Amino acid sequence: MKKRVFSGIQPTGEIHIGRYLGAIRHWVSMQDNYDSIICVVDLHAITVPQDPRLLKGRIREFAGLLLAAGIDAERSILFVQSHVSAHSELAWILNCFIPMGWMQRMTQFKEKSVKQKEQVSVGLFDYPALMAADILLYDTDVVPVGEDQKQHVELARDAAQRFNNIYGETFVLPEPVIPDVGARIMGLDDPNKKMSGSEMGVGHSIALLDSPDVIRSKIMKATTDSHRDVVFDESRPGIFNLLTIYQIITGEGKKEIESRFAGKGYGDLKKALAEVVVEVLRPLQERYRQITADPGHIDAILKSGAEKARPLAVRTLARVKEKVGLG
Repeated sequence: MKKRVFSGIQPTGEIHIGRYLGAIRHWVSMQDNYDSIICVVDLHAITVPQDPRLLKGRIREFAGLLLAAGIDAERSILFVQSHVSAHSELAWILNCFIPMGWMQRMTQFKEKSVKQKEQVSVGLFDYPALMAADILLYDTDVVPVGEDQKQHVELARDAAQRFNNIYGETFVLPEPVIPDVGARIMGLDDPNKKMSGSEMGVGHSIALLDSPDVIRSKIMKATTDSHRDVVFDESRPGIFNLLTIYQIITGEGKKEIESRFAGKGYGDLKKALAEVVVEVLRPLQERYRQITADPGHIDAILKSGAEKARPLAVRTLARVKEKVGLG
C-alpha cells in the first residue's frame, strides 16, 4: 500500500508563486507515489475576520487553481474542510488532551496575535488542534510543509503519541517533510519576509493569475542591493531570492545559472526571470480558464471529494470516540 500524504491550503489572500513553487508543485508530483488527500481548509480561514462572500469565492478559486496546477481529482481526494464535520469533532476531542503549555509555545500564534492584541480569537490560539485533527483523521504518514508549519505537524504528532499512550494504538504518527529547495520563497519588496498572499503591498508577491505585464512589472521592481555580480549569496537576500526562483523554475544548477549571468547585471536577471515566470504560469492560467468556464465543474469535484474523504474521517472518529467512551 502507498503511504498517505495530507496537504492543506487556506483560502485567504491569493495563491502566489511562493506557494506554487514551495508546495503545490510538490503535491502534484507526490500523486504518483502517495495516496494523496488535499484539503481547502476554510475552517482555519475564519480564525481571523473574513468577508463571507469573498471567502466563498476564494474557496472555489483555490480549488480551481489546484486543479489547473495539476492536482488530479481521479488520483487525489480534493475537498473542502467544512464539508466533513469530523474535522471539528476530532479537534474538540484533541483539545481535551493537548496541554495548554503546548499551545502557548506555538510561534505562529505569538506572531499573529501581536497584530490583533486583545481582539485575537480563541480559534486562532486553537488553530494547531484543528490542524492536528485534519492530519490525524486520515491516518496520514507524511505532511509536506514549509519550515513555518513544521511546528504544527510536530504538535499533531505529539498529540497522537499522547493519545496512543493513554488509550493504546489509535493514531498513525505523521512526519513533516520540507522540500530541499523553494520551501521559503521571500517577498519581492522585502526579501527578509516570507512571501504571503495576505500582504497588501502591490509588489510583494506574484499571484498565479497575474497577467504577463503585471508579472514583468513586479519582478523589475523587486528589491535587490547595490552590488552588480549575480551570484547565490545568502547574505544578499534580494538577489538570492530571485536566483532561487529562477533555479526552481528552470531546474538549472547554481553554477550554471551564475555562468549564464556572468558579466551581466541585475536588470538582465530580472528580465530573464520575468520571462520564465510568465511561461511557467501561461499553461496553468489557460487550464484555469478552461476549468472555470463551467461553473458547476469545480463544485462537482469538491462534492465528490468530500464523499470520498468522509468515510475515512468517520472511521477514525468512531475509533477515537470508542476509546474515550463517547456515544
